Amino acid sequence: MSENLQQVSEARTASVVSLAQELIRRPSRAGIDDYGPVLSVLEDWLAAHGLPHRRLHDDTGELVGLLVEVRGSRPGAWWTLDACVDTAPYGDEAAWSFPPASGEVREGWLLGRGAADSKLAAAMFCHIAADLAPRTEALRGGLAVLLDVDEHTGGFGGARAYLADPEAGRPAGVMIGYPGLEEVVVGGRGLWRATVAVHAPAGHSGSSRAVVGAISRAAHLVRLLDAAELPGAGDGSGFPLPPKLSVTSFHGGQGFSVTPDRCDLNIDIRTTPVFDAHDAETLVREAVAELDAELPAPTPTEITPVATWPPFRLRADEQPAAALLSAAAEAGLTVRAKTAGPSNIGNLLAGEGIAATAGFGLPYEGLHGTDERARLAELPTVYAVYQRAVHTLLGVG
Repeated sequence: MSENLQQVSEARTASVVSLAQELIRRPSRAGIDDYGPVLSVLEDWLAAHGLPHRRLHDDTGELVGLLVEVRGSRPGAWWTLDACVDTAPYGDEAAWSFPPASGEVREGWLLGRGAADSKLAAAMFCHIAADLAPRTEALRGGLAVLLDVDEHTGGFGGARAYLADPEAGRPAGVMIGYPGLEEVVVGGRGLWRATVAVHAPAGHSGSSRAVVGAISRAAHLVRLLDAAELPGAGDGSGFPLPPKLSVTSFHGGQGFSVTPDRCDLNIDIRTTPVFDAHDAETLVREAVAELDAELPAPTPTEITPVATWPPFRLRADEQPAAALLSAAAEAGLTVRAKTAGPSNIGNLLAGEGIAATAGFGLPYEGLHGTDERARLAELPTVYAVYQRAVHTLLGVG
């Protein structure tokens, strides 16, 4: 990595940390806090640095993010840096050893909810955009920075509003600033999710008439699903993870004296290129058909699909993965390309035909848990890696 980029990144460190501290001190827990204060911090900073930006709203008019755009003078592709500035909830605040909205730096760690996921990345990406703004004549295409405040809800409203915005340049690829120094996430399993309503006649638990209740029928369905055969990882596709089926919720009944007439299940299936959403739905429908044949009820079992994301996986030589991995190697880091088990916003982007990496950043502890923190010693290096990757993608010499 050029010495100049390393020097620039070291010079930016204090300012990046200062902005991240201000963001952490504005609680922005998904579905709990007002996002106005945390976005106002960003808007003030962006305005002070002369960076074009605008708010993003969803179809209902709700505020879901900010979009920063640095437009190059030469034709070329747009690339995006993405970081969420909403966060997970605090959980049991009494269990924390410091206030969740601390923002303090202690013994080389930035403390507080969002330090790892992903307010520090948001601050870093804003600074990278500011570094590029005076050099638009040298840029091919453009750089966008997406600051999403609808990520931890699972709605990804900021990303959806960005992609639906007719005035925004459609990105060729996105680098998502999740933390972790040892891996660049270049893929992930997809998912197919559904709710299932299992029915049966209601009855008194003390009745002499035998009734197969909805809970018993639902339990039988769970056994059928658990016994279903899924393909393994060694299927010849090169995708390193197998599909996985989980029943994640089971609700029915109340009290003791009534066998209920309904039991509801949530089913989560992680999909792969050889076992996709169609295969997942087919498996569940076949299990339901077997249930209704073996233990019939007056009302058929109902399946309601609620979400589908495709799996994705970039080759190491595909952009933007290639630029990020190469920049990390130039920085002397040993970073592996990883396909993740959990799904992430990269799956949403893959469904739009947009390549994405998800995860390269600072070492961290307590992500989504107690005492969230990010280690700052590696910040200059991580900053320089992203800056080098952006320069490569935008053709900056």
